[in-house]
Amino acid sequence: MSKALRQQRILEIVAETPVSSQDALRRELHKAGLRVTQATLSRDVNELGLVKTQEGYAPAAEEAPLTRVLPSLERLLREFVVDLRPAGNLLVLKTAPGSAQPVAAALDSESWPEVLGTIGGDDTILIIATNSRNCGKVAARIRGVIAP
Repeated sequence: MSKALRQQRILEIVAETPVSSQDALRRELHKAGLRVTQATLSRDVNELGLVKTQEGYAPAAEEAPLTRVLPSLERLLREFVVDLRPAGNLLVLKTAPGSAQPVAAALDSESWPEVLGTIGGDDTILIIATNSRNCGKVAARIRGVIAP
């Protein structure tokens, strides 16, 4: 898994659950299927600007940390989307394992008017478009990025 995606998962973990130590964070990553060394985890914590509080690790900066770490949508689409299939107003994207949530988050951050929302699993994203015509537009836009 790429560094950006690993760091994205770290941010998700510290936002979802109190993590009091790097070892506890390493165990949470292990539960998510990510194996990291203590040295890598220490660098990630430092690069993400996480600080230890009474409640556990938290981002030090007030800015939204996800926007700071998440690569561009185009890069994520090119790197991780392997297939897409429209069905009415729904578009299903298949990604590499463990990549769907960061791609879905990047799609959501674009605020495309044709998209009502996304649901990201492990390797599948469901994009819900406002109608089937707009679903076709979104599919064409994504195809244009992944297969120029």
